Amino acid sequence: MRTDRPIPELIVSDRLRIAWYGLTIFLSSAFLLVLEILAGRLIAPYVGVSLYTWTAIIGVILAGLSLGNWLGGIWADRGGKELAAGITLALAGLFSLGILFLLTLVAPLIEARAMTLLGASFFYVLALFFIPAVLLGIVTPLLTTLALGLDRRTGHIVGRMHALAALGSILGTFLTGYLLVQYLGTRGIVIGTALGLFLLALPFFKGTSRLVPAAVLAAAVGLVVLTQARNGFSNPCDRESTYFCIRVVDESERAPFGVARSLVLDHLVHGTNHESEPGLLLAPYVQLMDELALEHFGGEKAASLRWFFAGGGAYTLPRSVRARTPAAAVTVAELDPLVTRTAEERLFLDTAGMRVVHEDARIVLERESSGLYDVIVADAFHDISIPYHLVTREYAELVKSRLAPDGLYLLNVLDAFPDPRLVKSMMKTLAASFAHVHVWMDVVPPDAERMTFVISASNSREPPDVLIARRGLDYRWVRATEPMMKTGTPFDRLPLLTDDFVPVERLVAEFYFEDLGR
Repeated sequence: MRTDRPIPELIVSDRLRIAWYGLTIFLSSAFLLVLEILAGRLIAPYVGVSLYTWTAIIGVILAGLSLGNWLGGIWADRGGKELAAGITLALAGLFSLGILFLLTLVAPLIEARAMTLLGASFFYVLALFFIPAVLLGIVTPLLTTLALGLDRRTGHIVGRMHALAALGSILGTFLTGYLLVQYLGTRGIVIGTALGLFLLALPFFKGTSRLVPAAVLAAAVGLVVLTQARNGFSNPCDRESTYFCIRVVDESERAPFGVARSLVLDHLVHGTNHESEPGLLLAPYVQLMDELALEHFGGEKAASLRWFFAGGGAYTLPRSVRARTPAAAVTVAELDPLVTRTAEERLFLDTAGMRVVHEDARIVLERESSGLYDVIVADAFHDISIPYHLVTREYAELVKSRLAPDGLYLLNVLDAFPDPRLVKSMMKTLAASFAHVHVWMDVVPPDAERMTFVISASNSREPPDVLIARRGLDYRWVRATEPMMKTGTPFDRLPLLTDDFVPVERLVAEFYFEDLGR
């Protein structure tokens, strides 16, 4: 470690070099967190978004970072210099650029093996992001050691470099989550990250042979060509918002006539709209919620109900309600403005006459008056991603207070048949606030599978055992409450869901540990 500084110019030069090292650590840490936040969006079309996917992402990235820190320290002790940092950054840029190419190879392999969601999430992240995390982990100990050779203040240098790494991570997190995903999209962010790392690497090659940067450039061009050949730069999303990968697909073959389109959020179909017949509800569970409201209130009152929808999605049912009953009042709380815009532009939605609020449903209901609504519909459960705060006892009490005395609360939930533990826990929770809580099915599958259940809750009267469609497609539904209570996990062994305890992932563990279809 240097202790003498006889020439003042050298002191200034050393300080500038230390500042350069610090800036590199700051930016490389920012790029790592850009990749970490990006990982959730990049794999969402394949495995969705859940606590388990984010656990895999954070765990794999931290494992790679830890290994990189260890390797970087060893390399520094064995004489790693500035060129080593440049090579590491350049390789990190190459492997970051290679994420899109690797995805085209990994995705078909994982899909062909029909892996569980837990396994698929882990292997996607491991294959795509582990090596970039290792390489970026090498940078901090390597440059910190080089900085210690220029300044005797060990604590000062180590503390500064760790602080800069943390600040860079913070910047990368906020920048990606708040801005980059919405304005650049996943592919643009991957390319931008790779370019940024290449630029960070360039100054470290000054004074060395041009062979290394030339090789990196050749490898980058080769990766671009291979990725383009495999269509890796094409985004599977039509649009990307802060919350979802949004796609619209043609579903006309499902309709008895005319044109129909479906909204896909991440990898789940979230509503199908018919172009010329807004009242035609193609999904049985959507029509069931409409029929439950009709049966509960009767035809005359159903024409002027006050509806609240927690979640808009494709706006299939709100659109149908407005078309069939123009006197009805419809309020929709949809968190994502881009979802609403997509429904308006491509799913035949006209929001005229609707009240659309782009906020969380629970926050909106907190501001509403008591007894304001006749029907509240929860349609915000996206596949395995459950908004925890919308399934608790506290939320059920809020819903109850915002319903009229004869009001009806309807929910659709994806769960595993024949023992849907999440559905049963939700029913147990709702039973603390409502006298009549039931679950409905249109078919009874012969084998275990994931399916959509509809839950109804009210304090006014008991619904019939069987419900036959009065309008639209010819469907029939059965009230499955009693048989479900007698099958599988007993109610007394299931948790009451509260704001302090919502073990959703444990209740739908079959989705992660068993292959029930996706």
